[in-house]
Amino acid sequence: MSLLDDFLFGSVVAYPGIGEQFVGILLKTIFGREFKYLSVTAQKVLYGADTDLHGARLDVYIEPEEREPGERAVVYDVEPDRKDSAKDKKALPRRVRFYHGKIVARSLHSGTDYDGLKNAVIIMILPFDPFGLDRMVYTVKNKCIEEPEMEYDDGACTLFLYTNGSRGIPNDKLRQLLCYMKESTRKNAVNEDLREVHRMVEIVKLDPETTISCMRLTEKLDQSRKEGEAIGEAKGRTEGKIEELVTRVCRKMKLGQSLEKIAEDLVEEVSVIEPIYHAAERCAPEYEPESVLHRLAAKTQNMAHNYNSGT
Repeated sequence: MSLLDDFLFGSVVAYPGIGEQFVGILLKTIFGREFKYLSVTAQKVLYGADTDLHGARLDVYIEPEEREPGERAVVYDVEPDRKDSAKDKKALPRRVRFYHGKIVARSLHSGTDYDGLKNAVIIMILPFDPFGLDRMVYTVKNKCIEEPEMEYDDGACTLFLYTNGSRGIPNDKLRQLLCYMKESTRKNAVNEDLREVHRMVEIVKLDPETTISCMRLTEKLDQSRKEGEAIGEAKGRTEGKIEELVTRVCRKMKLGQSLEKIAEDLVEEVSVIEPIYHAAERCAPEYEPESVLHRLAAKTQNMAHNYNSGT
């Protein structure tokens, strides 16, 4: 298990006497400066404004407790993420946009001027290239399309850190940190800060409570996997039965049999055969089972859409 795993990363951040120091080293390496008096919250939950609205769970929510006079308050969110499916990668920019919205919505109290809105920096640490350009660091800020050089500071910034990126490497320490995040072993703790981080990681890994929590999480994931497999198998059996029934109905319709005759021969209620029969009528004279199944699926989707929209 490496620091790119949610469980270990969250365990280190939440560990008493270690979490804030660990986060301080992380931010110092990324931004090249010291961060003092950090207020760190692991697994920060930002609920939706109502029960039917989406919330967010932030891996590490960080807010410096002190800042220089006149310096604007900044909130940091650090998110290691292994989800690299095509769907997850495509959704990543919108997911980050949502996180920004949830963070800043909580940072402006009623009656406060917009100038008091806190800056928000989201840091995504990824073992995959989110944009396919092989950069170690992608810094994303809003700007004016027509005048890209025009200053436009709305306080929102996102850093996508790709652990294997070979272009645009700011410094060796960041490269070494990302290498250690990807494979959190002693051999990758190649500088003083990383050796200290590795010491913290080892303390957390050897803690009996961490081991028990990890075992419980593994059991839950294994149970969820088994339940998912069972549901998938049941769904597969159901789909197989439907396909067989459609195939048999189509064969009988090619012979010119009526709806009632087909239901009688197959020992099924007329109400069961009727939707298949009417869908197959639209596929005459071939009565191809695949075409009938496609029509049935489209009809089911339209019915569900009409039901959900109240029409």
